[in-house]
Amino acid sequence: MTINLDTHRTLIMGILNVTPDSFSDGGKYNEVELAVERAKQLVRDGADILDIGGESTRPGATKVEQAEEIKRVIPMITAIAKEVNIPISIDTYKPEVAKQAIEAGASIINDVWGAKWDKSMAKVAADYRVPIILMHNRTNPTYENLIKDIIADLEESIAICENAGVTKDQIILDPGIGFAKTYEENLDVMRQLDKIVEMGYPVLLGTSKNH
Repeated sequence: MTINLDTHRTLIMGILNVTPDSFSDGGKYNEVELAVERAKQLVRDGADILDIGGESTRPGATKVEQAEEIKRVIPMITAIAKEVNIPISIDTYKPEVAKQAIEAGASIINDVWGAKWDKSMAKVAADYRVPIILMHNRTNPTYENLIKDIIADLEESIAICENAGVTKDQIILDPGIGFAKTYEENLDVMRQLDKIVEMGYPVLLGTSKNH
């Protein structure tokens, strides 16, 4: 499944979390049949992309071992890919999870650490020639100049990908609303979103109802 990122139309990403502790649907769709039905409903509701994650990224969430994450997401992706005709993204920062997800039917990597947690994620994107979403995140959420610092951090992620062989047309940027930012900083990012757009890449916004 391919996706045309060269479009001026806003694309809608439907979120399907197969976890017990996610922002909104944690615990609801852990059974394959239920997850497939939910995926179909998201498509009917207008989703252009389905994002599937097996580890909650909310603040304070429990870390999930790689084997458990694979156990959660691969059966879901395998089943859903047979039933829907839109691209599936895998929400993970673990390269092996991303690799197995792509082989199961996913066609986009959504990395909440922007290929910085494990830089070999960039090689997975390069080897499989799939788009990669580079989200802004930090372990130390302090800024001298919020937007300039976010741009600099995203440029580091872009460089990691380019050095691994990822091409510009594979890269999507996400300023990371709700991650390593205060409520006011989140609003400031939204107000200055044009600065992120000016970097010249498609931009994804994941604005949870909790923010």
